Amino acid sequence: MASELRIIPLRGLPEFREGDDVAEAIVKAAGAEPEIRDGDVLVVTQKIVSKSEGRVVQLDSVTPSPEAERLAQETEKDPRLVELILQESSGIVRQRGPVLITETRHGFVCANAGIDASNVGPEGTVCLLPVDPDASADRICAGIRKATGGNVAVIISDTFGRAWREGHTNVAVGVAGMLPFADYVGQVDPFGYELRVSTLCIADELAGAAELVQNKLDGVPVAIIRGFDYPRGEGSARHIVRPKENDLFR
Repeated sequence: MASELRIIPLRGLPEFREGDDVAEAIVKAAGAEPEIRDGDVLVVTQKIVSKSEGRVVQLDSVTPSPEAERLAQETEKDPRLVELILQESSGIVRQRGPVLITETRHGFVCANAGIDASNVGPEGTVCLLPVDPDASADRICAGIRKATGGNVAVIISDTFGRAWREGHTNVAVGVAGMLPFADYVGQVDPFGYELRVSTLCIADELAGAAELVQNKLDGVPVAIIRGFDYPRGEGSARHIVRPKENDLFR
């Protein structure tokens, strides 16, 4: 795919609010240096997309249901937060003590339906995932392409835990302008072995790599990945989600 690539933190972006044009802000911040070039991949954190789309909620505006009140006692969470989690979920996958793993309406399996209170605002303010992260990525991608004339791809990233490993990593929740996978099935390795199951989720790998320069505390919500020859096409982060019938752990 690439012998060398760069991951460039994009600084100088504003604090996003509802109605802001994310693509326009990215192009303006990139300017003449580092500039946005043909073939770049823009990794955009979910938080600024959600803010621009009005997906920020004040807990004081939420009235918890009896089910949320019950589950809040079991998890020791704010019942108003639990109500939002239930509203954003298609079902609860696991609950043990304070841990609440749900399947979001997008199909993502993650903690608390992806609702987060960090880097959002004053206490009592939380951020929900975009309603359709793929569509959000597509709008941003189209805006950047129109402004720059470059053929770019966009990944919207979020931080997820992992079932079999400690720690968290950033993954793709929205994809536009590229395919999320590099498929090696049918190719032959240097020893003559035909690969049968090697399909790499490069969208997740790029999202995780971008976080190394974004950092949770540095206020860098966008990274430019340059030099990676990503597979062209119209992909979707929904394709990354393993169908429930093939999920051996649900």
